[in-house]
This record gives sequence, C-alpha cells and structure tokens, in this order.
Amino acid sequence: MLSYLIVGSGYRSEYYGRIAAKYPCLFRALFLCRSIEKAELVRAHTGIPATTVPSEALAFSPDFVVVAVDRASIADVTEEWVLKGFPVVAETPVGASVEDLEKIRDLKETKNAKIVCCEQYYRHPLLSAGLAAVADGLIGRPVSGYLSLVHDYHAASILRKMLLTDGEGYTLRGERNVTPVVETDSRYGAFYDGRTGEEVRDTVRITYDSGKTAIYDFAPTQYRTYIRSRHLTVRGERGEWSDRMLYYLDDHNIPQKQLLMPVIPERYRMLDTQALRDIRRTWQPELQTDTEQDEFAIATMLLDMEDYLAGGPSPYPLEDALDDALFWLLIRDAVSNPDREIHSPRMPWHTR
Repeated sequence: MLSYLIVGSGYRSEYYGRIAAKYPCLFRALFLCRSIEKAELVRAHTGIPATTVPSEALAFSPDFVVVAVDRASIADVTEEWVLKGFPVVAETPVGASVEDLEKIRDLKETKNAKIVCCEQYYRHPLLSAGLAAVADGLIGRPVSGYLSLVHDYHAASILRKMLLTDGEGYTLRGERNVTPVVETDSRYGAFYDGRTGEEVRDTVRITYDSGKTAIYDFAPTQYRTYIRSRHLTVRGERGEWSDRMLYYLDDHNIPQKQLLMPVIPERYRMLDTQALRDIRRTWQPELQTDTEQDEFAIATMLLDMEDYLAGGPSPYPLEDALDDALFWLLIRDAVSNPDREIHSPRMPWHTR
C-alpha cells in the first residue's frame, strides 16, 4: 500500500483525498493544512484525516508528498519537501515562471530529486484510446490539429501527443477575445437565473518546426457550462480523429470509420468503478472530461509511483511537465501581444 501526504486544502487537493478514500486497499493519505478550519473542511469533504502540525505529517512517514497548493507556490513548496528528502507529486503546472521551472530542473539535476507533475488528461480512458490510435499510426503521420478541450499546460501535453511533436520548437501567434455569456454551472452548483458573465477566449495558432500546425482555442467557461461544447481534431495523412470518431484507410486503402471507446488498460483495472463502467456504456457523442475520469487518471499516476520509487520510469517525464508550463507562459505572452510572433526558447532541460 502506498502512503502520501497531501500538502494543501483547496479544490484540487481534495481529489487526492477522495482517491485514497475510494481505494483504501491501495492508498492511505493525510492532509497537511495551514489552519484548523481548512483541516476540518477537507476531512469533512473526503473522510481523510488532516493535521496542521508538521511533526505529525512527518510521523505519518509518507512514501511521497503531493503538493497541491496554488500555482504561484507550487515550485517553492515542492523545493521545501524535496530538501526534506521526499519524492514529490506536484499539481499542475510544475512552476509559474521561467525561474520556477529552472529551479525545479536544478533540483532534479543537483539533488537527484524525484519530482512528478500530475498531468493526468492523457490518461483519461477516452483520450488515451484516441492518442493510442494516433501513436499506432492508424491515421498515418499527423499533420495538423485543433484543440478546444483543456487549458494551457494541459493543452500542451495533449497537443504533443496528438501531433507527435515531442521535443520540437514552435512559434505562436495569438489573440484574446472577451464576450458576454450566460452562466449555467459552477463548481458549487448550477445557475438558472440567466445571470451573464464574461467569456475570456484565447485562440492561438501554433506552427511547429516540422511544419505541423495546430489551433488552440479555449475559454475557462467550457469546463462548467451547459451551452459550450469541447472538441478535438487531429488530421493525418491517412485519416482523422475527431471527437468520438476515427476515420482512416485500412491496409487496402478502403475508407473505414470507428467509434472511439474508452478503455481501461489491464494494469489499472483494479481502479475501475461502477461510475466508470456507466460512462463507458452510455452513448455520448461529445468529448467529456468529467470528475470520475479525472480521478481515475490521477489514481493511475499515483499507482505508478510505486514503480518509479523502485527505480522505474516516471509516470510523467519532468521535461514534458517543464515544457507544458513553458507553453502556458508563452501562450499568455502571445495573447497579450497579438501583433507579435512568439518563438519557443531553447531551455536547459532540452537535451532531446
């Protein structure tokens, strides 16, 4: 059984508590919070014990520490626990500035730190099935893509795997548009009063060094709304993956199409739940990144920490996580300067 300390008490930190409660034969966890009020809140929400006393957290003797604090603090808190001698699973992004990213990279290089960024979206059962089809060459060499599904650093991870652009440089040109939208949902419940808010949408064109192209098109509204959809398309020389459909040529160049089905890999079948089975048997033409799939994806990464701690591969290469965060920073630059092309710099971790 793996044990982990959860440092933080916000919305994302509770995912790790719920996972430990959902799979008690696989995980045990403890929250470390800054106040008694926050400790009581996460304990009530997840059923997982919580403390505000650092010595009690150390006495828990976790196998690793989950750093689930605000973005601006992630790199500093990760450093704190690495210097205490613990492997760290950090929430996304792994750093909120170039200086943060260089700090995290230096911790790995100089301290041989084990740092994993919990970038989970590519492990969602539906997305992982589509990405596997691309990696297996079903649609041929991917040449272009469109992503309106997840934001910033998450998008960087999915785009890399959609287009097979690992290690490539790229150029960005972007813009930001703010328009009114009726609010229909939130983390804490739905709205029915017709209230109007702002939709802030970033649209960025990406040109990779290989000539492949992509459009990133996203507004945070898309995460919680009944009136905005989410989409993914990747076009290859021999086919296309579009949302839930795969279009491709078989070995005899006969056109085929296939409904993309979520898959639970054999390694992770002990994490399957009735809710996941219900999702897999229910027809939904749209892409969904619901909480149930999110928790499953995070749980697979936590489970893979056992092999990583024993000397196996990282559940998510730190270099990829650094690139994801850098992409986010460059997107912010691109949408703030719509008249400029933004070129990705060569960073110290780019050894591939």
